[in-house]
Amino acid sequence: MKSLPRTDDPLRLRASFADETAWTELCAAVQAPSGEEQFRAYVTPVSDRAYDGVSLEEVVSTASETGHSFLFLADAISLEGPEHALLVVDLYQEPGRSFRTIPSEAWSVENNLTLANIDFSDFTDAVDERGIFRGF
Repeated sequence: MKSLPRTDDPLRLRASFADETAWTELCAAVQAPSGEEQFRAYVTPVSDRAYDGVSLEEVVSTASETGHSFLFLADAISLEGPEHALLVVDLYQEPGRSFRTIPSEAWSVENNLTLANIDFSDFTDAVDERGIFRGF
């Protein structure tokens, strides 16, 4: 697998190129300000066909290069599902552990994990019966 880029902000890695419209919708939803406070996710989108079909295991095996403790993975499930739920992948405490989040809550995940306000396990404990984080 091609090395992941080092970025200032956590990655939003595209791993499926089957639906360009879904990717565009997902990106817009992640970047949209949320709530009265207008919180937003600070992420670097990576859309490179070299990562098409990349597995979770491949991402985890090369992710230490990024310098981040987590990343967002836009896989086929993210782009095919009606909610475009991103896979959030732990790269630090338990590499490979994951949960999904709806794009409108990506800001909460990114802000809190980046600042270490909340542990990864706090998010995994707050997912619904489908394994999706929808907010606290």
